[in-house]
Amino acid sequence: MKTLKIHLIRHGATDANFKGQYIGSKTDLPLSPEGLNELRLLKDNMDYPEVERVYSSPLLRCRQTGAVLYPDKEIIKVENLKEYDFGTFEGKTAAELEGNPDFLDWVSGKIPAPEGEDNSDFIKRLCIGLNQIVMDMLESNTTNSAVIMHGGAMMMLLGATAVPRHKPVEWTADNGRGYSLLITPSLYHKSGIVEVFDIV
Repeated sequence: MKTLKIHLIRHGATDANFKGQYIGSKTDLPLSPEGLNELRLLKDNMDYPEVERVYSSPLLRCRQTGAVLYPDKEIIKVENLKEYDFGTFEGKTAAELEGNPDFLDWVSGKIPAPEGEDNSDFIKRLCIGLNQIVMDMLESNTTNSAVIMHGGAMMMLLGATAVPRHKPVEWTADNGRGYSLLITPSLYHKSGIVEVFDIV
């Protein structure tokens, strides 16, 4: 069975990214003009991986990123790759939430975001999304794909599945950047492990 290559790429910047707001699955923002320009510059000056397929979170900021980086490819939407649901923290900044006891408990991992998503449910959803991609690649005989996703989702997914082992916060990526994975199907199906072999 062939080894699969999957390149995880964080979407381009939105206005909310520049403002430091928590924007999750409930807010379908487009890329900002600055974010679009930055992506186009990256595409002109970087060698993005050549891929056979492009998968994406269904949210607009990811689909727009896929269209800029891979304009000749169909964008295959994967519902389970949506960003975290920040609940009542949606649209707010850390500075605005600084005195909120629920925010402090959430940051320390004691509780889920109020009216939002539990971290364990979020990780399970992302792992299901990755598995859907792996299965689709195997069924279609595809060996090299890009996945356009959200920064927080990428960190949580790699924290749960990737070797070398790192905490989620250590898997940060700038907009338009990310990580390249090697997946050996037999090992992946047995353990859910993916290997990070390069930086996008």
